[in-house]
Amino acid sequence: MLSISNQLAIPDNEIEIAAIRAQGAGGQNVNKVASAVHLRFDIGASSLPEFVKAQVLRCRDQRITKSGVIVIKAQQYRTLEKNRDAALMRLVQLIRSTLVPVKKRKPTRPTRGSERRRVDSKTRRGKQKALRRKVGF
Repeated sequence: MLSISNQLAIPDNEIEIAAIRAQGAGGQNVNKVASAVHLRFDIGASSLPEFVKAQVLRCRDQRITKSGVIVIKAQQYRTLEKNRDAALMRLVQLIRSTLVPVKKRKPTRPTRGSERRRVDSKTRRGKQKALRRKVGF
């Protein structure tokens, strides 16, 4: 069981983990050992509550496909176990980030001083440009 919060957990059979060959560092070992991890988690077919599924699907993340599958590739470490743990932690972080409510923005007005400074800078700039013009007779 992968624990996301006190009330929320994902069973291990819903997470599909495949070992693949990694890119980058690893010396000669990189060509013969599958140490990277490809994690796939189908949101629609999971046992998560409906409101959590909706929140995760609403999230605009490049790791979520159009069909509602989260795909995470972990290849930072040289061992399969560390990469598996890293991929699972990224999955937990992704789901937790969607559960945090977004603060609603309160519209504010600019201060009177900032408006005055903005208008003054515009008039100063206009006068400077007016001095560049030809003198008319």
